[in-house]
Amino acid sequence: MKHRTPRLAARALILHQDRLLLVNAYPGGRSDLWAAPGGGVRSGAPLPENLAREVHEETGLAVSVGAPALINEFHDPRTGFHQVEIFFRCTLASASLDPAWKDPEGIVTERRFFTRDDLALGRIRFKPDSLAEAAWGTGLLYDPLEVIVP
Repeated sequence: MKHRTPRLAARALILHQDRLLLVNAYPGGRSDLWAAPGGGVRSGAPLPENLAREVHEETGLAVSVGAPALINEFHDPRTGFHQVEIFFRCTLASASLDPAWKDPEGIVTERRFFTRDDLALGRIRFKPDSLAEAAWGTGLLYDPLEVIVP
């Protein structure tokens, strides 16, 4: 296994009408796993700026980035890939998902708002495990290193 420098990512916790916005970033339906919108940060730009750009690319929505809510880590023991994600509480500038929106990079294939029960009752598969606690909770959480899930 090759050890590499961890990749840094920023992700958005966006609640609207008590529902959490999640994306499926597996082109071609390769996986049913849902996650908070966001992605890798570009060097030289602040995390909130990186996150606002990623959210817009993946969802077509504009957000205001607030305080951090969760630090999460995952890795792939087979490849040495290691990612550290910082989740920020965000608010929407507009709450309307345009059905014609397309991710310019073609990564995000679906965007949808989910209820707390959707996550709690296992109606969808999502990561990280602490996502609901971070989204509907308060304070800053740390979710330690876990193995990547396809």
